[in-house]
Amino acid sequence: MQFNVDKCKVMHFGKHNPEFKYVMANTQLVTVHEEKDLRILISDDLKPSSHCIIIIIIISYTKASRMLGLINRTLSTKQPSILLRLYISLVRPHLEYCSPAWSPKYVKDKELLERVQHRFTRFFKELRDLDYTE
Repeated sequence: MQFNVDKCKVMHFGKHNPEFKYVMANTQLVTVHEEKDLRILISDDLKPSSHCIIIIIIISYTKASRMLGLINRTLSTKQPSILLRLYISLVRPHLEYCSPAWSPKYVKDKELLERVQHRFTRFFKELRDLDYTE
């Protein structure tokens, strides 16, 4: 099997890595700090923050927010049981995609995920006046 040198990249891990230059087929490979593989962003510090931010910005605020808007616009009834089922089946899968791989450990990443859920709780009239944590 032949490698496509243009698609090959090098990522250096560790603080004390000498970061050698690698050559393949007389071409120096590009050094990257982040790379997407199987739709998961991997960074050289192995922290999931970069991936979380991309998931939140692209997925949460686009797909999940679109789904929330669709639910809000199309339903004439606002029964909690129906809203909850729709949220679980249409919105939550976007928020939980690949979560075992990027598992949000930092408070800032968890708060970004909570924003979409907070928006959903505002659908309920009886919950609008309460603090989100309640």
